[in-house]
Amino acid sequence: MKIEIHNLSKVIRKATILDQISLVMESGKIYGLQGRNGSGKTMLMRCICGLVYPTEGEIWIDEKKLNQDISFPQSIGALIENPGFIGSYSGFQNLKLLASINPTIDDAQIASSMERLGLIPDDRKKYRKYSLGMKQKLGIAATFMENPDLILLDEPFNALDEKSIAVVKDILLEKKKQGALILLSCHDHEDLEQICDEIFVIQDGKQIRTYSPLKESERSKTNEEGT
Repeated sequence: MKIEIHNLSKVIRKATILDQISLVMESGKIYGLQGRNGSGKTMLMRCICGLVYPTEGEIWIDEKKLNQDISFPQSIGALIENPGFIGSYSGFQNLKLLASINPTIDDAQIASSMERLGLIPDDRKKYRKYSLGMKQKLGIAATFMENPDLILLDEPFNALDEKSIAVVKDILLEKKKQGALILLSCHDHEDLEQICDEIFVIQDGKQIRTYSPLKESERSKTNEEGT
């Protein structure tokens, strides 16, 4: 998969949310969106999902124009802002209902996705009684469970403890090896730099910097050895 974003802008009630963003992303890599809350990260993800139409610019996915040739990316798993599930259903019931929309996985695969993130498939607790961390884990499990080609995660480490964060990072690296294109947003540059191939820094809706953590690390090491 290849995603090309050309001069994308989004204006709402005269407020510029995104301003001339241009990115290129490919399968088998993890990309990061770094920026403070309100910088435009979530809006960019919504545009890539086809949930929001840009005011200007284009998004191309595998040479097809989003919102013209296709309405949304094929084979996508996305967690944008807060997970949205049915409060009176258990975690497993919620994921089973979601999977029924495009039935490609069975109950065992759903259960495995939950267990990987420390959730118990047989737990009858209703979603509305979940802690914030459990809700976040269920949202992430929903994103991963169908092994999508495109994965979008908006602040996935929110409400997670260090052990759970490490598990999510391991899963992301596994999905990368399997050829997925992964885009995640985070305000903490250290979390992004541990797993991302390339990071796009967004500030006030503008793309102010793009860098590769690995190349930056190698450059710093070379400089230290030369002193």
